[in-house]
Amino acid sequence: MSFEFKYIVEAIPSLLIGAKLTVYITIIGIIGGLILGTLAGLSRLAGTSAIGGESYGGFRVFSIVVQKLAVVYIELIRGTPIIVQAMFIYFALPMLIEVTTGVRGIRFNALTAAIITIILNAGAYMAEIVRGAVQSVNKGQVEAGLAMGISRLQLIMNIIGPIAFKRAIPSLGNQFIISMKDTSLFIVIGVGELTRQGQEIMASNFRALEVWSAVAVCYLIMTTALALSLKIIEKRMKAT
Repeated sequence: MSFEFKYIVEAIPSLLIGAKLTVYITIIGIIGGLILGTLAGLSRLAGTSAIGGESYGGFRVFSIVVQKLAVVYIELIRGTPIIVQAMFIYFALPMLIEVTTGVRGIRFNALTAAIITIILNAGAYMAEIVRGAVQSVNKGQVEAGLAMGISRLQLIMNIIGPIAFKRAIPSLGNQFIISMKDTSLFIVIGVGELTRQGQEIMASNFRALEVWSAVAVCYLIMTTALALSLKIIEKRMKAT
């Protein structure tokens, strides 16, 4: 069997639909994961010198609780495969809600389950990236900020945040690319992303070589575009 380019041409419209959905899930997942990861990463450092010193009294108790919750979330997500997480959210979570609350009829469609999964999964890994970046900030700068009498929130927003974000960009970029590729696993819950479209096309024409070559090229184009965008952002951040 020879390689025939015409099958790739015929597959392009369907593959573009799948690629569009892949990009959509990735963008929402990256934004949501970055927000969740930042909150979880800072929560792991609550009440520590990395973000302004130890806490006392009621705030110390709150800090400990927040730290423990962040650790449980991060370790739970990092300790389980994303494909299992997707299937749990799509199939098992509605049953769990019904058992624990008695509320029936809650059901996530495949796309919603995929977005929730990618946010939770990316957020756990980004949390560790954020934590490491914040801890890498020179303590002298943190102490100087505190000496100026600014609040912890101002310290994080104006001193720690900008420095940590610059240092985290390369690692965050890697996670963004991983998250984009992870969307291919949502084929197991029926999301019509790029890999699913490729599977359906191949099932109809049995041209595995052409179809999967085209799918691979599509992923390569998307990940390359994302990597180049991140490099531009990194250069601009270094210039400021």
